[in-house]
Amino acid sequence: MVTMLSPNTTVCYESNPVLKCTFGEATDRANWYISHNDQLVELYPGTVVQLDNNCTTPKYNSCTTLTLKNVTGAWAGTYECGFTSGSVRHTARTHLSVALLPDVITIVTSPLTADCSQQQTGSVNINISITIPQSTESYEVWWSYNGTVENPLNNTSYNDSLVYTFTAPISCQKTSDAQYVNVTFKNTKGQERSTTVDIPVIYADSIFCDEVVTVGDLWPKTPAGATVINRTCPEGRVGYKSCTCDGPAWQPVFDYCVNKELNTLLNSSENFLQGLGATQERAMKIFQGLMNNSASASSDNIADITASINILTIMANASNNIALQEEVLPNFINAASNLLSKTWNVVNTSTLHSMSSDYLQSLEVLMKNIKFNTSQGVNSTNLQLKFCSSSECNLSVFDVGVNMNKTNGTLKTVAVKNLTDRLRNIYSNMTPTSLLLLATLEDNNDPSVKIRLEFPNDQLKNTEALCVFWNTTRKDWSDEGCSVDTSYETQTLCQCNHLTSFSLLIFNNEKIIYGKSNLKFTVTLDIITNVGLGVSICCLLIFLIIESLVWSAVVKTNLLHFRHTAMVNIAVFLLLADVSFLASTSPDNLSETWCLVLTVCKHLFYLAMFCWMLCLSVMLVHQLMFVFSPLRKRVFIVFSSFVGYVCPVLIVGSSYLHAYYKKRDYYDEETCWLVYESLMEGSIHAFLLPVGTVILTNLIFMGIVIATLVKSPVPNGNKTVNEETAKNILKVVAILTPVFGVTWIFGFIQLMLDQKTPMYTVVEFCFTILNSFEGVFILLTGCLTEQKIQDELKILMAKSKSDTLKNLISATDPNVKDQY
Repeated sequence: MVTMLSPNTTVCYESNPVLKCTFGEATDRANWYISHNDQLVELYPGTVVQLDNNCTTPKYNSCTTLTLKNVTGAWAGTYECGFTSGSVRHTARTHLSVALLPDVITIVTSPLTADCSQQQTGSVNINISITIPQSTESYEVWWSYNGTVENPLNNTSYNDSLVYTFTAPISCQKTSDAQYVNVTFKNTKGQERSTTVDIPVIYADSIFCDEVVTVGDLWPKTPAGATVINRTCPEGRVGYKSCTCDGPAWQPVFDYCVNKELNTLLNSSENFLQGLGATQERAMKIFQGLMNNSASASSDNIADITASINILTIMANASNNIALQEEVLPNFINAASNLLSKTWNVVNTSTLHSMSSDYLQSLEVLMKNIKFNTSQGVNSTNLQLKFCSSSECNLSVFDVGVNMNKTNGTLKTVAVKNLTDRLRNIYSNMTPTSLLLLATLEDNNDPSVKIRLEFPNDQLKNTEALCVFWNTTRKDWSDEGCSVDTSYETQTLCQCNHLTSFSLLIFNNEKIIYGKSNLKFTVTLDIITNVGLGVSICCLLIFLIIESLVWSAVVKTNLLHFRHTAMVNIAVFLLLADVSFLASTSPDNLSETWCLVLTVCKHLFYLAMFCWMLCLSVMLVHQLMFVFSPLRKRVFIVFSSFVGYVCPVLIVGSSYLHAYYKKRDYYDEETCWLVYESLMEGSIHAFLLPVGTVILTNLIFMGIVIATLVKSPVPNGNKTVNEETAKNILKVVAILTPVFGVTWIFGFIQLMLDQKTPMYTVVEFCFTILNSFEGVFILLTGCLTEQKIQDELKILMAKSKSDTLKNLISATDPNVKDQY
């Protein structure tokens, strides 16, 4: 007789009850069933179901234990355990009661927003309806407004649901806090589950979006920043639609109304993951249903595509517990291929990157876990699957050659089309080819593997390639462990020391340098940039320290005050800009918020530096041209404060707001810098135009200074006078070039050059070297070359030496009197 031990009372919601069955005789097999929807469904290992048959004792030769993790109402019911010996099965049954809480709570508000635009006091009534599935639990239910007022609720039964309705008075008293209504359910065990709905309120002075109707859906007048949820879906679909007011314009509607059949498949896959009826037949039906649904033209809907990818993700997770067999391969491959033929029209690129990454990771896990026996492979429109069991594998999938030597196991390869351009790519100067190859080994125990891949080059000749793999942790491309073995005009041979998803990155055309772009140039330029910025930061700190030490002794006239004030501001803003630049050299390691912050900082600090350079050049030229009309201190302070502080803030702020209201990108997440779209389009022009204006102005002023020096005081100057004039001109150019920002002109020359010419590389290196070490040049030309600063530093050093000597003598002989 089978003996079953189980909880004899109702267990708590999300508890972990244990059921155990024992039998005296040894048997062949033990299993568990649950009565689900009036059918006995077998249980398998999953996220909820945990089975253990290693609990036998000398008394009980057959034993099985069922542990349910975090049980919900779906797991309440009758359980049957059974031991099978030959054709005889011994069973026992028990009923498990679970203290329920609603697994799904649906809230609908009417109207969707509270309009207080015509009143500043009083309240607006909002009708709220709460719907939960029919339940045998006697819930205690109440609602509260902003966490203060509590009112009990009673339900009414409607079809298979329980409905709770009430009216909430939403205050029109303006507050910075969000207004919300909270509904709480409490079961007989004292456990609670709450759900909250925010009520968007339009105050008298609020920025809002006007009421609109899109494709039959009404989006009411809504305050800026609020998201409205509409739970009305077309017939045959379930879910919701949402739309966010960006004030005063609406963002695109996010449609998550999913096909009912697809939603049923989603629920079935979730049951499969939990361990409820996780059989091969159920897996076949799930993939077959997904294949049929994805083949339909009506499924070219972002909600259906997202749900389909979720199904793949769930089945991939389930395959870690349940060994799927090769019979599911055709349906799985064809379903995954159909999804890539769809148009993934998403709201933003981050959503697209997340979807494509989830898709690829699911594909990789399923290919690794699905067992292979005799299948020769599967061909579909966007995926091609092939196997190799021999020790030396030479395959070709979608024109990608695969070569691998191994001692045992089976090599699984899948070539994928139409995915690489949807994946995130931090290599902003490179574009992935259209093919991706996924490789994995089954039943292989080699400590190390090497795989060689031969990719066809989609681009024309004169390109440079980079072999990469998809890093599932970072969710981006990486070249670690992969290298280019050989690269030709039509193909590239890659070699990698691990297995995963591989592709090939090709330099964009605009980065091709003299017929062949060179990755070594990029690496070298990165090293120069990082070293130069580090040295510049140190030099700028030294500059500021010296200025603080000699300020009172050197700055004794208005002219010197003007010059040193401008130089200190130039150094401070260049220091801040260089630090921000260094902090953003690895955009893939930064969050979106930090990427935006660093972009704003670089934009603001570099602009402020150039504005102070303009102030310095205006001051010098004014003193040169109007010798007997010196610039007044008050005029300089007002002018320089406006140009150096206010103008950069106005430019950066207006460019950000323009991008925000025009629904354009202010910055690029892949570079953490401003965006170039086309000529005179893109936020980068809010940097290029002001900087170009300052450089052009400073070049003109430098020309005026040189022209003044050329005018010799002697009508027929001798050779010595001419040589002295030439020296003075060279000195002026050397001193004014860094403090006038003239070195940045190489950047503008770069923009005008053909990138295929050798001169482009020369100019690129000049620009990188000169501007990375700009802090060094400012320290030398703006500080150490000034005679007065040199004299004062000598005095300070002599004084310091004298004080050190005095302290040394005093320490060695206290009786010696101070003679200094």
